[in-house]
Parts: sequence; C-alpha cells; structure tokens
Amino acid sequence: MKLQQLMSYVRRAIDDFQMIEEGDKIAVGISGGKDSLALLYALSGLRRFYPKKFEIYAVTVDLGFDNLNLERIEELCKELDVPYKIIQTDIAKIIFEDRKESNPCALCAKMRKGALNDAMKALGCNKIAYAHHKDDVVITMLMSLIYEGRFHTFSPVTYLDRMDLTVIRPLMYMNESDVIGFINKHNVPVVKSPCPADGNTKREYITQLLQQLNRENPGVKERMFTAIMRGIYQ
Repeated sequence: MKLQQLMSYVRRAIDDFQMIEEGDKIAVGISGGKDSLALLYALSGLRRFYPKKFEIYAVTVDLGFDNLNLERIEELCKELDVPYKIIQTDIAKIIFEDRKESNPCALCAKMRKGALNDAMKALGCNKIAYAHHKDDVVITMLMSLIYEGRFHTFSPVTYLDRMDLTVIRPLMYMNESDVIGFINKHNVPVVKSPCPADGNTKREYITQLLQQLNRENPGVKERMFTAIMRGIYQ
C-alpha cells in the first residue's frame, strides 16, 4: 500500500466523524507496533495539506522492560519531523513483580493510558490518536458480545470529560492487512513488544477466531463492520 492510499483511508475517517479541528494539538500514542507507526506516517503526511491546520506529537509510554529499544523510532520521528517524547514508568515491575497479576492486560492498559493522558496534558495536547483499525473494531465487538453479553465497541471519537481530552481513531476504515502491506512496502521500523503476555490474551484468541470465521465465510468481517456502523455509530 502506498502512502497516498493510507492517507486517503485516514482522511475519509477524519472527515466522516469530524475528528480534527483547526488548531488541534494531537498526541499519537506510539507502542512501536505496526498500527501506531502507520498512523504516525498518515498524520505526518496529512498535516501538510489538510485544510484544518493541526500539530502532532509522538508519545511512547515505556513500561519498564529492560529489552525495549526505541532508537529506530526516535530516528523515524526525526525523519518525519515529529516531536517525540518517551514516558518512563515502572508499570512492568508493578504488574509482574509486585502484584504478580495473573491477568495483567486490563490493569496495564489502565495505567498506560493514565501515564499517556498525563503526558499529553503536559505537552498541551487536546486530542490523542489511537491506532485502532477495522479489525480492532470488529474484535472489540466480538469480545464484548462473548465475554460481556452486550453489543459494544469503541467510538470513532470519544470525549474524556474528566481529562478534557478527546480520543480519535483515524485508522478505523483500514484492514489490518492494509496496514501490514504499508509497513512492509516502506520498511517501517516496527519494535516488537517485550511484554511476556503479548500474544497470549483473550484478544489474541478472538483475533484468531475472526480470521477463521473470515476464511470459512469470506467477507464476514466486512459484514460485521457494516452492522457495527449501522447499529452503533449511526
């Protein structure tokens, strides 16, 4: 996938849900994974010609694992002319050593978002961009349906009144396969998560389930996404 195609998907989502306004300062949460880096590329390119002027900042919450190397991400941000801030935390130690959590993902996500929100406010940002794509939208819905008994997924735009921050999800029209295609074509420096729970979660199980469903029933993911768009977003 070319950069122009990536930006086209992102711009359509931004326009459809009015994600960006004049003068916005947007933090892009960078995990080092393929999705967040694709989003960084898209917003970095889009800011040059989008009619509403906005600024972006890249922010990574370092959970405290010893083997996380962010040098290539720092180089990429310099190349894209995007300010980059790394937030040092002890989240890994708290979760895996102090508390010895058997199901660490929920607490980790809560603590990581808290650190990220604090960093955003310090930077003067009023919005944060998360790199959730179409597959994530459907997977979140399936997780909610299977484990909570409700039809729910995240919104394209969410206002956090307690923090006075707005969350936007500009990749929501993109398939994960499109993201992978872009990353491979442009040799984007993806950093693998050092978390020991990575790939061994309920979310990973649902991801594999969706892939199986889509193989056995071609187009089912798209139909689910269409149902979500009609049932939740409209």
